[in-house]
Amino acid sequence: MRKAREAAQLKQELVAVGARIDRAHLSLLENDHKSPSVDTLIRICEALGVRASVILARVERSEKMNKS
Repeated sequence: MRKAREAAQLKQELVAVGARIDRAHLSLLENDHKSPSVDTLIRICEALGVRASVILARVERSEKMNKS
């Protein structure tokens, strides 16, 4: 999520407001301290203007690379 947010040049506060979550919660999600619910993930992706499948594919690739 952080990479997508930074690529869109958006601040956490703006994404959090758009996703209707607290900025601190977004920070925890971006730093892998929490996992989002499906609903929260979709709202964040909508705020970022990116499809949830894109974020999930990035996570999947990253985990696959880390296992190698």
